[in-house]
Amino acid sequence: MAACSLAAVSSAKPLAAAASSASLAPHSLSFPRAARPLRLASSSRSARASSSFVARAGGVDDAPLVGNKAPDFDAEAVFDQEFINVKLSDYIGKKYVILFFYPLDFTFVCPTEITAFSDRYEEFEKLNTEILGVSIDSVFSHLAWVQTDRKSGGLGDLKYPLISDVTKSISKSFGVLIPDQGIALRGLFIIDKEGVIQHSTINNLAIGRSVDETMRTLQALQYVQDNPDEVCPAGWKPGDKSMKPDPKGSKEYFAAI
Repeated sequence: MAACSLAAVSSAKPLAAAASSASLAPHSLSFPRAARPLRLASSSRSARASSSFVARAGGVDDAPLVGNKAPDFDAEAVFDQEFINVKLSDYIGKKYVILFFYPLDFTFVCPTEITAFSDRYEEFEKLNTEILGVSIDSVFSHLAWVQTDRKSGGLGDLKYPLISDVTKSISKSFGVLIPDQGIALRGLFIIDKEGVIQHSTINNLAIGRSVDETMRTLQALQYVQDNPDEVCPAGWKPGDKSMKPDPKGSKEYFAAI
């Protein structure tokens, strides 16, 4: 990834400051009612409250499937307080990628996820894995948020890039775009070194994701790719017993646990 010059960043600071002042007030996310509201047995009030936190992405039928090549993109991003370009296919043959989408900058759940991944970045780096965050905000908004202290709702310095998807094309290509709001659901994709999507999970807007579970899934993926004659049972972690995917091998596993 080629970083822009410091001069380019310097010239962008007035714009970043403007973005910061315009964005410091947290966005108010609207959670549209689903076509079929969730029904809870406890009370109609609970049912109404729950359904207000449901949003649906468009183009789900065209969403990339696990086991297929990830849609490529080339987009602007912010990293180390500079503007850079990120091309997903540049990682093919080199690194695994954790690609995660979040709705908007200067919101509430989003910074807890973004900073949690940054705080654990070295652990992913040891597994030859890059982390990429994506939202529909501009690089100027990303820069303003990075330049805001964590205690004030900002991100501080991050150890991985935040990608700008102002055209919404990346969110749409991964099947996480909410058309009537123009923002992304909390989609997360693990892409292997061949550029193939090996895992995906999509949370609705109000539900944050687990860095621990992302790490565990990545470790399981790498294990089965290194040991193609084995599979990982539920909750598998490094050091746990794996399983042979055949009648005899599976019996050996079940007998041992």
